[in-house]
Amino acid sequence: MSEFLEQLNPPQRKAVTHPKGPLMIIAGAGSGKTRVLTYRIAWLIAQGVDPFNILALTFTNRAAEEMRHRIEKVIGTDARNLWMGTFHSVFAKILRFEGKALGYTSNFSIYDTDDSKSLIKTIIKEFNLDDKVYKPNYVLNRISNAKNSLVSWEMYNENPVFLEEDAGARMPEIGRIYRTYAKRCFQANAMDFDDLLYNTNVLFRDHLDILNKYQHKFRHVMVDEFQDTNVSQYLITRKLAAVHQNICVVGDDAQSIYAFRGANIQNILNFRQDYPELETVKLEQNYRSTQNIVNAANSLIKKNKDQLDKNVFTANDEGKKIEVMKAVSDNEEGRMVTNTIFEQKLNANLHNSDFAILYRTNAQSRAFEEALRKINIKYRIIGGLSFYQRKEIKDILAYLRFTVNQQDEEAFKRIINLPKRGIGNQTVASIVLAASEAGESIWEVVQNPAYYLSGNRAVKQIKQFSDLIKSFVVDLDSGKDAHEMATHIAKTTGILRELYADKTVEGLARYENMQELLNSIKQFVDNDENDDKTLPAFLQTVSLLTSADQDDEDGDHDRVTLMTIHGSKGLEFKHVFVVGLEENLFPSQMMLNNRADLEEERRLFYVAITRAEQYLTLSYADSRYNWGRLTYCEPSRFLLEIDEQYLSMPKANRPVKKTFNSDEDVVSSFTRKPAAKPAPSGPSKVSNLKPVSRAKPAPLHKPSSNFVPSNPTELKAGQKVEHPKFGFGRITKMDNMGSSQKATVLFDTQGEKTLLLSFAKLRVVE
Repeated sequence: MSEFLEQLNPPQRKAVTHPKGPLMIIAGAGSGKTRVLTYRIAWLIAQGVDPFNILALTFTNRAAEEMRHRIEKVIGTDARNLWMGTFHSVFAKILRFEGKALGYTSNFSIYDTDDSKSLIKTIIKEFNLDDKVYKPNYVLNRISNAKNSLVSWEMYNENPVFLEEDAGARMPEIGRIYRTYAKRCFQANAMDFDDLLYNTNVLFRDHLDILNKYQHKFRHVMVDEFQDTNVSQYLITRKLAAVHQNICVVGDDAQSIYAFRGANIQNILNFRQDYPELETVKLEQNYRSTQNIVNAANSLIKKNKDQLDKNVFTANDEGKKIEVMKAVSDNEEGRMVTNTIFEQKLNANLHNSDFAILYRTNAQSRAFEEALRKINIKYRIIGGLSFYQRKEIKDILAYLRFTVNQQDEEAFKRIINLPKRGIGNQTVASIVLAASEAGESIWEVVQNPAYYLSGNRAVKQIKQFSDLIKSFVVDLDSGKDAHEMATHIAKTTGILRELYADKTVEGLARYENMQELLNSIKQFVDNDENDDKTLPAFLQTVSLLTSADQDDEDGDHDRVTLMTIHGSKGLEFKHVFVVGLEENLFPSQMMLNNRADLEEERRLFYVAITRAEQYLTLSYADSRYNWGRLTYCEPSRFLLEIDEQYLSMPKANRPVKKTFNSDEDVVSSFTRKPAAKPAPSGPSKVSNLKPVSRAKPAPLHKPSSNFVPSNPTELKAGQKVEHPKFGFGRITKMDNMGSSQKATVLFDTQGEKTLLLSFAKLRVVE
């Protein structure tokens, strides 16, 4: 072990060898946190801690596997005895063992988002509600937020605040939908992703004997990416660590970007309040990026107020300045970026896989996909349609799920008439209704259709379906492994034959996808690390996969990566392009309502910057299409929040800084000149241009003692006003455009400035 410790810098070594008690490791971007967490686990085992007594929680299966393999290289096969995985996979495992205490069987199904939305749609239809008002996505998100805040359907329906909010949104039935959704999931012996956390909390709350068992089992609890935990996740880990107090959390508050999923940055900011004896170790040396990239990121993130103090630095080369490219349109931006990639590949002998294009929203990928295809550069999109979300794959998986769990309503609805066997939607609705009225499961009705559906013309076909499923259950109980079961079911149901008969291009692709699924199941069975090779074990593995765990389907890894910034966290590339840096796109218009949201957007930009190892390019467009309309754009305020000494800025139409001030935040923008004509073909690069030079501003004004900002609606052109920092001036122009209301003010000492009134504070003097 000593030779591994010698590879660490002093703070890393201190974190690895911390003996016991609460520990927080603040790990800056590129600081080697995976190595530290890996070596810490290996060190604990070397000190005599049994691997069975260590719980390590990650946010992706891939991260867990990478850490397990690294530990195995250090300590050997004992690493396989660790309890290591994502929150959802570990707690699903516990619920498989203990779920009977909550009324579930060990073979419960795990509903993915599509299953949950399908059930929500069914309930909305059964309640005769308008699905244009009760949009399934919104309803599901509302229920998900409630569960992540540990609000049960009973608590939801007793809370007047929730009910008033729903009534105000003209959706007063959400509480009733939540109640029905929860009950239907329970009847189907199914949990959605949120239930895996919610039910674990309920299990530990209501069954102290079970909690006590796992508290004594897990002598050390470790949490990676702690800044991304939500209330539910933190409560579970805190309970599990309550006996031994050996909790180690690793994270970076500057990379907390998942509030929309319920992540609570206060978990890491206020961790010391729960553990006064906390030892804190800061990993501040960045081993990934050049000095210019690290310094640029630091100059940006220091604008945030809510953060833990740290000073990230690097001993790497200074590197090139960050290039900023301005495009006429979004299509031109796509061409500029792809041409730069083409040129960089030639000049620096780089591969496609060395490049990543990061954007704020998935919709931005189109222009880059088109441009990459035109010059024959291969690419992959992360976060698009997952292999396991394709129709033919979900069809066969539904058969596998129903074979394991005959209470699974969503799997049943998917396969009852697949392949077509003369059972229509009306008959399916009758089955669901009969089960509900009789207080029985759907499977009970399907097994006895003549009794429950007397007179229905599809009784014979329903009975044939139930006999088919029963035969699969017999095979499952006989001990066949996952591959044997999947192959048998694919052939016996006729799905494989039907796909093979379709000789269209699309049909051949679907058949190949089915073969690839069977291949993946065979790999699962042949993997010596998988002790459980049964069909239920495979289904649990698949149900908990994320897009970050997917490999390239054709095995060709030499591709340019396109993905959202949210999906890029934890990854690194030699050359990163952060595109679409425009106001209302990045930062998003939805994140400009308060400082907390704006700071999260800034952290998101920080994450994007710190993905880059050697080269970083930022780009924005002067115009882009939005909902079919051409709109003119202003460059993002974030561009001017980076210290200009680290940037190489465009010369033509060079941005001019103008500032919208408030005591809460400084908001920067650019003066946009008329759009330039499209540049000639070929990459439009600006790396050889000098940064913008700006005159030193006049000293800022000290506000009057009686300064009280006036209501923005009272402001008019011609009024004399006072600004708390720019001093006195006169309004020369008002621009009233909804939430983007602006005032142009000619100040006595600071010159003319255009102020965004949602941020600026002006006092009318006369």
